[in-house]
Amino acid sequence: MTYRGDVTPGGPPAVRELDRLTITKLSVGPMDNNAYLLRCRATGDQVLVDAANEAPRLLDLVGDAGLTAVVTTHRHMDHWVALEEVVAATGARSLVHADDAEGLPIKSEALTEGDTVPVGDCALEVIHIVGHTPGSIALLYRDPAGIPHLFTGDSLFPGGVGNTDKDPERFASLIDDVEHKLFDRLPDETWFYPGHGKDSTLGAERPAVPQWRARGW
Repeated sequence: MTYRGDVTPGGPPAVRELDRLTITKLSVGPMDNNAYLLRCRATGDQVLVDAANEAPRLLDLVGDAGLTAVVTTHRHMDHWVALEEVVAATGARSLVHADDAEGLPIKSEALTEGDTVPVGDCALEVIHIVGHTPGSIALLYRDPAGIPHLFTGDSLFPGGVGNTDKDPERFASLIDDVEHKLFDRLPDETWFYPGHGKDSTLGAERPAVPQWRARGW
């Protein structure tokens, strides 16, 4: 089946097979959070992006292959409810940006701008996006055989950037980082995977960025 990224709470995962990486998207918890399991097709190594909720479902998804790391995109609780249980069950490393580390329930290794997170023979580039939280990150996978893939947490959604609680300084930081670090750097075909809801591409959203900036949210 063609991957569209459509998942529903309690429903089946959506699976996307790339040349070197398999992306499995699952909706968990009462806030319809997206969790993403990334598996290197060459080595079988797996990394989870946001152990958001429903640890038993996430562990079923991980299966016997194990988990090398859990990356938390930011410190808001709905993105780490299952983190402690998943890490305890798998022995995975817990990774988060240094500026959001204190918000997590377990001690985690600090990430910074430009770091890479290995997924077997594949790699995710850490992009620091300040505004939704001080330590929010996006994770970029540059597929050698295809388009870029970007995991944006709650910093970028179809239709706009993440919530900044109507704080003008936070919004200015977020829209600047999203525009300059994502839209200015990456091509239109870049597919992005947000922390909630449906996926989109940078090309589909690019024309509206000036409108987002003008409206202030």
